Amino acid sequence: MNTTTTRTTTILSRKPLGMPWDTIDPFLFCVYHDDAYPRGNVQLGPDASLAGRNMGQDFAGKDGWRMYHGHTVPGFPSHPHRGFETVTIVRRGRIDHSDSLGATARFGGGDVQWLTAGEGIVHAEMFPLLDRAAPNPLELFQIWLNLPARSKMVAPHFTMFWAEQIPHRVFTDSAGLATEVSCIAGSLQAQGMAPALAPPPDSWASQPESDLAIWTLKMAPGARWQLPAAAGTATRRCLYFFKGTTLTINGEAVNAHGAFELRAGDAAELVNGNATGEFLLLQGRPIAEPVAQYGPFVMNTRAELEQAFTDYRATGFGGWPWPDEAPVHDSAQGRFARHADGRVETLPED
Repeated sequence: MNTTTTRTTTILSRKPLGMPWDTIDPFLFCVYHDDAYPRGNVQLGPDASLAGRNMGQDFAGKDGWRMYHGHTVPGFPSHPHRGFETVTIVRRGRIDHSDSLGATARFGGGDVQWLTAGEGIVHAEMFPLLDRAAPNPLELFQIWLNLPARSKMVAPHFTMFWAEQIPHRVFTDSAGLATEVSCIAGSLQAQGMAPALAPPPDSWASQPESDLAIWTLKMAPGARWQLPAAAGTATRRCLYFFKGTTLTINGEAVNAHGAFELRAGDAAELVNGNATGEFLLLQGRPIAEPVAQYGPFVMNTRAELEQAFTDYRATGFGGWPWPDEAPVHDSAQGRFARHADGRVETLPED
């Protein structure tokens, strides 16, 4: 009798990294910003000519950086959201946040902001260039996480996860090579990490059955690390390879950056190539509901989208309590958050 063995692949799909990165339910998309800003000026904008840029819509990447919708300081002046969440992971640089709840913050250097838009919020995300003597690199992910229909009209919620609080561990393989893992959401307690911080109360991530995880990985050249299998049978996961040269996933070669959907039920041995490799992992059980999206609003039906625009025109989602559309803090201000209830957190500079 002849027998054959069929090898099951761990990599289910491969996609190039675009702008934004493709994601899978329950995520809506992920944007990776990596801007090599020059030194700053007295207004906390770039100390460089802005000639040749499409001001207010500058996404071209001229000279390695973008003004986005900013005119003086790069970033995103006040704009609305409804029906989903933003998770903003700032690896380098600073963000000045202000919103219609009255909350405001300056954060970065590993900090994460988790914002539940719910029934509607307006916020600004500006990128102050604080160093007037040297370049101001900015590197961040912004992830849009969907809300199920039952939670789309919950009250907005502003949360800060400070870098000092986020579980982080360095794993060392048998050759002494390191893999650094930060756990923004999900559990790696079986691998000896502390529990992740609690997500906002109405988030899909707050539901135990969601099996939601957001992890960042940094692997030394040649390092090996075992990515554990997901807990849920319906879970989907995607590994984004955005820095490094090559990788193998359970022996399958990856020779270019990209988004790789993995079989979530498989543990996967990651073997990095000959340069430092960096990765983002997003996983979760799909919400599996219709998605109706137009610009900053994500609902379940076209009628709900039309209602969102009607409500925003009528109410401004609570109005804008700040003196201008692109507020930034004083150059001497460090990391902090002032919450809508008046509570203030002040953090040391890194």
